[in-house]
Amino acid sequence: MPDHDASPTIHVPGTTSHTIAPREGHQEGTLRYLKAGTGAPLVLLHTVRTQAEHFRKLIPLVPDQYTVYALDLPGMGYSEIVPGASYEEPAMRAGVERLLTGLDLDDVTLLGESMGAVLALTTAADLPDRVRQVVAVNTYDFPGGIARSGILARVVVAGVLAPGVGPVVAGVEPKAALRRILRGGLGDKSALLPDYVDELLQVGSRPGYPAVARGVYRNLPSLIAARARYPEIKAPIHLVYGEKDWSRPSDRQANKDLLPDADFTQVPIAGHFIALERPEVLAALVKAEER
Repeated sequence: MPDHDASPTIHVPGTTSHTIAPREGHQEGTLRYLKAGTGAPLVLLHTVRTQAEHFRKLIPLVPDQYTVYALDLPGMGYSEIVPGASYEEPAMRAGVERLLTGLDLDDVTLLGESMGAVLALTTAADLPDRVRQVVAVNTYDFPGGIARSGILARVVVAGVLAPGVGPVVAGVEPKAALRRILRGGLGDKSALLPDYVDELLQVGSRPGYPAVARGVYRNLPSLIAARARYPEIKAPIHLVYGEKDWSRPSDRQANKDLLPDADFTQVPIAGHFIALERPEVLAALVKAEER
């Protein structure tokens, strides 16, 4: 059952919270999502180590054009933690597809950031009849991943992944360390608000969450492998990168080569978490695509 002992400390104006029950016979948990607005569906998929509230600044900018569904990916945010669950790309993608099929969403715009961008692309490959377009922001599909944030991130990730001590390290998350790692993904460091760090720490204290964190950090190879699915996508794609994203120019070019028909935008000064520091850019993109 979902964890009812904790509730978000952040409320995104105009949103209501909902859940999707697990399917019978599947090793999966209840999924939680935020909903707001009216119009065609816009599904928002968050980054590594975050949750639906990652889009707290974007959601209020688009409610007149879209019905927004911001999903807590499996085991993350306030979605249910299932012991022994997989956090490989296919399992995470299955959670996204449960949202689309369970709510019978069609004509969907998928906007994902980081890990969420990869899942948006692979979901579009799987469900071409439901997906209208994809906005893929800073795809998390390159070697190193969050370890490129800085020395502290490399040390933490190496500790989380280490045999034996990994589960212990995953359960220790000092506020200062989390703040520093996340700030390493921002061009504008002031975009990381203190209440958001506190919210992420509350989620990180949920029973079983260290196993989720370790599973997510270990899933990077499956996200890289998922690039093989990109050429299957039929829907229009807009690739978006922050100028200071962790991806290198060669990583971005590799995806442009895989997706030669995709639109491409690079956001000046922005880092990996564009939804935090430049939400107006993403809002303008999805509004333009809707016209």
